[in-house]
Amino acid sequence: MARVCDICSKGVQRGNKVSHAHNVSRRVWNPNLQNVRALVNGRAQKMKVCTRCLKANKVMKAVRKTKAA
Repeated sequence: MARVCDICSKGVQRGNKVSHAHNVSRRVWNPNLQNVRALVNGRAQKMKVCTRCLKANKVMKAVRKTKAA
């Protein structure tokens, strides 16, 4: 399963970890993805969404129905 935001397609970035002695090794930055139940075409669907999209209200969260008491 890919580490990619379903809204903005933000994914894994790769680069170098550089120490104080300038020793270079490869490293990975993962996006901050959250599993969210969102409304898509009027239906609730599970999606992986980055926190930037959640904060910008690009996703309408689905509300769970509760039983009447």
